[in-house]
Amino acid sequence: MEIRVLRYFLAAAKEENITRAAETLHITQPTLSRQLALLEEETGVTLFQRGARKITLTSEGLLLKSRAEEIVSLADKTMEELSVYDEVEGTIRIGTGGLHANHILFAAAERFRAENPKVNFSFFTSSADVIRERLDKGLIDIGVMMEPARLSDCEVIRLKEKEKWVVLLRFDDPLCSRESVSCEDLQSHEIVMPGRENVRGIVSEWLNASKHPYTVSYYSTLSTTAAEAVYTTGAAAFMVDGSLPFTDETKLVKKELNPPLETEAVIAFRKYRPMMKAAEQFIAFLRCFACRE
Repeated sequence: MEIRVLRYFLAAAKEENITRAAETLHITQPTLSRQLALLEEETGVTLFQRGARKITLTSEGLLLKSRAEEIVSLADKTMEELSVYDEVEGTIRIGTGGLHANHILFAAAERFRAENPKVNFSFFTSSADVIRERLDKGLIDIGVMMEPARLSDCEVIRLKEKEKWVVLLRFDDPLCSRESVSCEDLQSHEIVMPGRENVRGIVSEWLNASKHPYTVSYYSTLSTTAAEAVYTTGAAAFMVDGSLPFTDETKLVKKELNPPLETEAVIAFRKYRPMMKAAEQFIAFLRCFACRE
C-alpha cells in the first residue's frame, strides 16, 4: 500500500467525485479509477459506493480514511523533519487542551521564533487522551495536558502556575451575584461535567464534599460545547478558567469555586524519540522559559 495511492484515495473521498479528484491530483480520470480499483483489490474490500454522479465511502472505506489520514500525516511530518533535521527550521507540532497554560506556550513560541524565524508552530486542540494518542503515534512533538494523565513513558516540564477551576453560569442565574460558588449552592442545579473520566473524578470529589446529591445532565469534552449547554439550558458547567478565556459576560459568567479547586498542567514529550533540531531546541528553551513564568 503506497503513500501515493493513499493520497489518491483521500482525494477521492474528499471530492466524492472521480473527475474532480483527478483534476486536483493532476492525473487522468482513468488513471485514478484504475488506482482505486487496485487498492480495493489489494485490501479485499469495497471502499466506495459508486453512484451516477457521486461516490461515497463504505464502512470499510471510512476505516481506511481514518488510518490513511494518520499515515499520510506522519509521512509528511517525517519527510519535513528529515529535510531540516540538522537545521533550526520547520514546523513544531503541539497538541494542547483548552488550558491557561497555553498563554505560556504562545509566549515561549513567540520568543523562540524571534531568534529562529524559519520555525513555525502547528497547534492541535483536543482532550488529553487524544493528545496522548497522537504523541504515541508521533503525529505531534509536544503535548500539553492537565493531570491526571498517563505520563510514565514521557519526560515532562511541570508548570508552576496551576489550572484554576471555575463554574460557568448563564447571565440570569441567581448564583451570578455571588463572589464564589460552593458545592452546596449547586444542589438544585443541573450540572455539565467534563467528558474526560479521570478529570471528572476530581470535580465529583469536590461536589461530594457537601454530602448532598447533585444532578449531572450533560458531559462535554470541549468547553465551547459546555458553554452552549449552559446558555441553552441554564445548567452549570465545570471547566478550567483558561479553557474559555474570552467570555461575553452579557451571556455567560464564570465564578470561582469555594473552596478553590486547582489541578496541574504539564508539557510532555516522549522519551528516547528522535526529533528534528528545531523541536529539541524549543523543548530546551521551554524548560528555562517555564521556570521563569
